[in-house]
Amino acid sequence: MEFASYFSGQESSAENVIFKKNRVIKPRENQTGGEGIQLTPHALGKSGEKVALRYLEDKKYKIVAKNFRLFRGEIDIVAYDKRTLVFVEVKTRKSADFGLPEESVTLSKQKQIKRIAQGFLTKNNLYEKECRFDVISLTIDEGKGYSIRHIKNAF
Repeated sequence: MEFASYFSGQESSAENVIFKKNRVIKPRENQTGGEGIQLTPHALGKSGEKVALRYLEDKKYKIVAKNFRLFRGEIDIVAYDKRTLVFVEVKTRKSADFGLPEESVTLSKQKQIKRIAQGFLTKNNLYEKECRFDVISLTIDEGKGYSIRHIKNAF
């Protein structure tokens, strides 16, 4: 599946980055019987959000909110990229065996994020603010850290 067509045909740009282990906040890990260390799905998601925050801060984004909750949903990160307010959905996976992380941002999820973003704008009196919706896709690369794909204007 071609990436740009997946997100409603809008033109988007993606940036691939590898974060080395020494630059990444280590996730909490749970020991499982003899098979080594496994991340729970919740811990995996939270560790991905921390990595995404670090990545955005390194790119000079100004973080406004984390885990903004409204209408039984959440926007992972709200940040400014210069004058543009960016709503960021972070998706993290251990591998691409079941598809790329960004493929789980379905049309239904996009609608939910847009509705929550509208609530954020209303709550903060930001009616005329230029906005964008990005997706940060993270995959754990064994021995290398995280592989990051930042899709700007994803939907």
